[in-house]
Amino acid sequence: MDRENTVPRVASFPGSKSKRWVEFHQNTAAPSTYVYDFVWDVTEDATGPFCTDADGNVLMDFTSHVAAAPLGYNHPTLTERLREFDLVDPMKIAGQDFYVSTGGTPEESSLPGPAHLMDELTEISSQYDMDTVFLSNSGAEAVENAMKICYDDCETPKYAITFDDAFHGRTLGALSLNRSKSVYRRKFPEISGVHDVEYSEHGLNRLRTKLGDSGHIPPEEVGFLILEPIQGEGGYNVPSASFMSELDDICSTHDIPIVVDEIQSGVGRTGEMWAVDHFDIEPDVITSAKALRVGATISRSDIFPEEEARLSSTWGAGDILASMQGALTLSIIEEENLLDNATELGTYFRDRLREVAEQTSILTDVRGLGLMIAVEFDTADHRDEAMETALRHGLLTLGCGTKTLRLLPPLDVREREIDICVDIIDDVVDEVADPVSPA
Repeated sequence: MDRENTVPRVASFPGSKSKRWVEFHQNTAAPSTYVYDFVWDVTEDATGPFCTDADGNVLMDFTSHVAAAPLGYNHPTLTERLREFDLVDPMKIAGQDFYVSTGGTPEESSLPGPAHLMDELTEISSQYDMDTVFLSNSGAEAVENAMKICYDDCETPKYAITFDDAFHGRTLGALSLNRSKSVYRRKFPEISGVHDVEYSEHGLNRLRTKLGDSGHIPPEEVGFLILEPIQGEGGYNVPSASFMSELDDICSTHDIPIVVDEIQSGVGRTGEMWAVDHFDIEPDVITSAKALRVGATISRSDIFPEEEARLSSTWGAGDILASMQGALTLSIIEEENLLDNATELGTYFRDRLREVAEQTSILTDVRGLGLMIAVEFDTADHRDEAMETALRHGLLTLGCGTKTLRLLPPLDVREREIDICVDIIDDVVDEVADPVSPA
């Protein structure tokens, strides 16, 4: 598959083989969040944003597996480096009980391991004086451990603060912080003392009142405030600079630790390594996953508990291959100037999408930072229909919020690929806005 000349090509979707794979999978799979019957055939060609499904359809994936494949499919530098590594068994070790090397000394090893990944994470977070990392399996675990270290660091922890439309994961503790769809939390027990405010400057005014002398939340009992620098599941909501500055001032005034959830927005997605780097704010904890291939809770040593066994995880710091992928991904982002690419082509992408939006009434907004981009429709039905129609044209997208389409191309996306995507969306909007009446 030649990336420079490949275009989406769909005969029928889903095809007969995809239907059989989906049926086989669903025979034993618990109900979850499958969006549509996209079945990637890992034995067939794939490169950049292009992949092949079980029926031979060539699709352009502008979801990057919900930002978990930041370099798209089969990035040549990444795959070449991984070929140097002869797979071993076990690929996961009990990484909180033992250690792993990748040959020689840490300075001499040609391939990175979990310790190298942690070292790189402290380097890219050093502007916030962060020097300590706890690795885990997933974003939800990264959030859980952020909660734990903040509660542990607070002398009288009783409260936490989150925002409307927030999404921070699906484990029970993380669910207590969610304020998006009710289906995520309904009937599940929750951590007490979690207060929420609007993700707006009005919400921050309310928060300042709640924490003030006449308020009902004693600041010294607040373990942390958590936010997504750009809300993901809630609708790709981008805060204003003044909102973030005001939030930082409130937390500084009351000595409340700020946890930034960078699980979808981090690792270069917005044109900075962390989305929070765009703003005048000093986080105390960063949570990362997805693009990093492992979960990571990043902070300062004085916030992490000193007592052994307060934090642990069987696979934490023990997923050898995923840690290697994460560390190599960070290196490729730097070596190939992908932050600049995300910034420049993200601007180009949004400008082209706004040209489409100007020609129709069913698109009401285009927003985002870098290559974390949202297109808002006038109704949820139009958004859903656009997703399905785009798929028939060979473009994979995802929804978020109530009527928003999200677009997350690989960080090394080319202008040609953006043009293909925009042309498809232009055609899709025309079809959705002016459906052909049945004869």
